[in-house]
Amino acid sequence: MKKKILVTGGTGYIGSHTTVELIQEGFDVVIIDNLYNSEAGVIDRIFRITGIKPELQIFDVCEADKLNLFFRNHKEIDGIIHFAAYKAVGESVGKPLDYYRNNLLSLINLLEAMKAFSIPRLVFSSSCTVYGQPERLPVSEDAPIQPAISPYGNTKQIGEEIIRDTTAADVRIKAISLRYFNPIGAHPTALIGELPRGVPENLVPYITQTAFGLRDELKVFGNDYDTPDGSCIRDYLHVVDLAKAHVKAVKRLIENKNKTNYEIFNLGTGKGVSVLEAIKSFENVSGIKLKYTITSRRAGDIEKIWADPSKANNELGWKTESSLDESMKTAWDWENYIRKAKK
Repeated sequence: MKKKILVTGGTGYIGSHTTVELIQEGFDVVIIDNLYNSEAGVIDRIFRITGIKPELQIFDVCEADKLNLFFRNHKEIDGIIHFAAYKAVGESVGKPLDYYRNNLLSLINLLEAMKAFSIPRLVFSSSCTVYGQPERLPVSEDAPIQPAISPYGNTKQIGEEIIRDTTAADVRIKAISLRYFNPIGAHPTALIGELPRGVPENLVPYITQTAFGLRDELKVFGNDYDTPDGSCIRDYLHVVDLAKAHVKAVKRLIENKNKTNYEIFNLGTGKGVSVLEAIKSFENVSGIKLKYTITSRRAGDIEKIWADPSKANNELGWKTESSLDESMKTAWDWENYIRKAKK
């Protein structure tokens, strides 16, 4: 019998790609999403990729009554992957209470429901922002957690602490936190990808929208950082590679291969790429000269970070496969597809 996985935020960017990988690996998937930063039509595109249409329940995980009703009607859930959260670093600086309420209440509601309905497995969407600006690079899972630079990052730190304490108090619950570095790109079919509402907060959709003519120009936030070209450095990994890690994490919990009740893994390529290098990669694969200007630093941004992914490589049997250029190519293919589809 197929194992059933609940994916919160499953019509979003990473959630939709993970849903595809779960279905292709033989899992039954049900999605909860309030469509705050996504659209229901993603379900049809998941069907076009996989031949299977996952069930979609439209409500907010912060609404405990609706969540408990869902679990009363879905008693066969074998595990949860929790994506549903606000995720923009810059926005969180201006709207901290929105971020704390949404990101923490949703997690607490889920954990309480897991206890009440005896759901034993959770994979949590965490972030490399929990490291702040690391003292040593590349950063490994045992690096000291620095004070968060943004409320978004702090919600991920606190979220991890909540899960750690819950799994310590109730050994029936096993959890894995996956600390993402910077997901980019889109599915190779160009049927799903990153589609932010309004002005993009993340670099690559801003690049592709600028290239398509939807934005006048790209802003590079700072060129005076202590990096080779003065722009911020990040670890960019393809979203399909990232999605596959969630399947590995779910299988690890189902097969009881976890070494402790709560585990943490970095997900990244292990290679730092500057903003200006990312722009150059896009220009190479698209053949388009991008219009951009250098502007002042952005609140909440750290200077440089990239992963030591060796624990995920060795323990999960996972590693990234796609190059930066390949990721940029799929992002550009997706931008072209979605703009034509919206005409």
